[in-house]
Amino acid sequence: MVRLTIDLIARGTSGYTKKKRDETVQQYVRRLTHLYLEDRNIDDVGDDLSLCRNLTVLYLYDNQLTQIPQLYSNHSLTMLYLQNNHISKIEYLSPLNKLTKLYLGGNSITVIEGLEKMVHLQELHLENQRLPPGEKLLFDPRSVKAMVETLQVLNVSGNNLDSLEDLACLKFLTQFMANDNQLTDMKELGQVFESWHHLWRLDLMGNPVCHKAKYRDRLILIARNLEVLDGKEISETSRQFLKNWQASKDCQKRKREEIIRKGALGDYSDAALIRDLPPVREKPRKVPGYIMPGLPRKQFDELLARTNSLGETTMAELQANHPKSKSGFVRSRARNGTGSESETVVAASAPLRRRPLMSVSIELSGNQSKHIASGLI
Repeated sequence: MVRLTIDLIARGTSGYTKKKRDETVQQYVRRLTHLYLEDRNIDDVGDDLSLCRNLTVLYLYDNQLTQIPQLYSNHSLTMLYLQNNHISKIEYLSPLNKLTKLYLGGNSITVIEGLEKMVHLQELHLENQRLPPGEKLLFDPRSVKAMVETLQVLNVSGNNLDSLEDLACLKFLTQFMANDNQLTDMKELGQVFESWHHLWRLDLMGNPVCHKAKYRDRLILIARNLEVLDGKEISETSRQFLKNWQASKDCQKRKREEIIRKGALGDYSDAALIRDLPPVREKPRKVPGYIMPGLPRKQFDELLARTNSLGETTMAELQANHPKSKSGFVRSRARNGTGSESETVVAASAPLRRRPLMSVSIELSGNQSKHIASGLI
């Protein structure tokens, strides 16, 4: 493990600020404004960092720190980078009242607290905390309230959040990143984002709410100043189309409500609303009686009258004279002069195949027959 010393501090510059020949290391360190001490396996900052009275930007990410360094002498610090360490609690930041950007992602913080003095904080990055199984990142209301007027960028991705209700008061946010959480309630998100009038960037990928119907369209309509959603730009054409669609939908809803209201009051004087109702379909009229298809009514009546004039002739008598065998032949019996019966076999149509009926001959009793032409059937 590595302890931060004055020599390591002197080597942690970018090269733009060089040590003069006639100045000591302490004097040189006192002039530094930026320190690049990332990825040095530092686990203890020590007291030498207090010599950097003009320090404004400090890079200490990718080290082995278990707590935030005590930077009581670095009052000019505006940017502090502490991501990917082993910090479990936010503390020792009260003297840094000029801090505008704070990076704490990739640590083991469970509660966001200790930020009551951060009255100038504009960016807060808290993504991917190493939380115990089943727990989510919590926010102290006092710390959130202290950042209401100043915070513009907030990153809380990968922290098992299932609600944004505690952050609804941050009305000056312009960028909000909450990827890979457990957000599911679109109604709650709509209420929160509707109050963030300055929001232009929103990232919610990896949340269950992303799979809901018209997720993107609804967010574009709710956050009216949104320019980038989940990494994709929102064109003005698509935004205007959705606005027109929503306006048309709202208009139809108001008309339906007005129709229902007037219907309940018994007032139908508004002709414009009545015209919007769907047309009433008339019931089809029933055909009185039955008419044989393709046969004029007059001919049908004449055929019916002639059929009724046949008297008491029954189908049993016809079948007795013309029995039909299983083979499909009609056998006709008649008595000759000697009193014996003679049988005539006439071929009929096949049982399973019907042919068009050309004419019908009906044999009556008393050696009389009646022929009905096809035009009368």
